[in-house]
Amino acid sequence: MNKETIREIVEEMVKNSFQKDKMVPIAASNRHIHLSPEHVERLFGRGYELTKLKDLSQPHQFAAKETLTLIGPKGKIQNVRVLGPVRGSTQVEVSLFDGFTLGVKPPIRNSGDINGSEPITIQGPRGQIMIKEGLICAARHIHMHTSDGESFGVNDGELVQVKVDGVRGVIFTNVLIRVSPKFKLEMHIDLDEANAAEIKNGQLGEIIVALESRKQVGEK
Repeated sequence: MNKETIREIVEEMVKNSFQKDKMVPIAASNRHIHLSPEHVERLFGRGYELTKLKDLSQPHQFAAKETLTLIGPKGKIQNVRVLGPVRGSTQVEVSLFDGFTLGVKPPIRNSGDINGSEPITIQGPRGQIMIKEGLICAARHIHMHTSDGESFGVNDGELVQVKVDGVRGVIFTNVLIRVSPKFKLEMHIDLDEANAAEIKNGQLGEIIVALESRKQVGEK
């Protein structure tokens, strides 16, 4: 039995253990930027393409070598990582504390929901842009493969509660379920949330309540 086969067997055993107890690994997401092809060229130059630094946990997603500076009314944040591949629209994800540093109030939104969100200026090595909307604080969510959704008994778009044990144990509410055959099982929170509960990357949380409502975060 070769190493690759052993790795696949171990991964399957771990996955089955997660599903049995409805446990999900958690990752803290630092501030980052998703760029449109147009904005890549305006910030880095005509014909420029992002350079992969390392793969991320979600399939086909990567951290690029490129970083940019965010400029707000009251301050700026340098060396903000760009993530790839490029997207249809530019989206900047920061924590609420980052918003305080910049002097803006990013709304808590699901990724991709940028209509009416905050503006921000982005400085690159070859230019500067000001997007009229696109700055958000990403709502906590769980990526799941379709097989995970079936095993956990949850559907795409549902909201759940997730319990995390520890000295500063916490129950996260309004956690959005995102199901796709392209996803790998992982819960994403921002650094503010991770620091408040002393959560480390890879720590496990347990889905304890599946809420009936499928309302978007922020709706009443």
